[in-house]
Amino acid sequence: MAKKPRVKVQKSAKKGDVIQIKTLVPHKMETGRRKNKKTGKKIPRMIINKVEVSFNSKPVITADLHPAISANPYFSFYARVEESGTFKFTWTDDKGTKMTTTKSITVN
Repeated sequence: MAKKPRVKVQKSAKKGDVIQIKTLVPHKMETGRRKNKKTGKKIPRMIINKVEVSFNSKPVITADLHPAISANPYFSFYARVEESGTFKFTWTDDKGTKMTTTKSITVN
């Protein structure tokens, strides 16, 4: 996972608002079922297998992914915000490599 993920979280909200959060992470998501055209050998599986989002260190969403997920997975979900803080996004692939990013929101 070399490229930086894209995350959209609004910068501010009112206490109790439900906000939409959108994420897209660049990743080939190789299923392990395709073969190399030149060698005929299977291309090893390499997918993002877990997505975790927390807000102020409290879990918001966790998703276990499987090979049927498309390349460059996109996630959209909603969260209720009661206080200002930081969302932390973590994507983990089959090698255990983790990609993280954060986004802050101010609650009035």
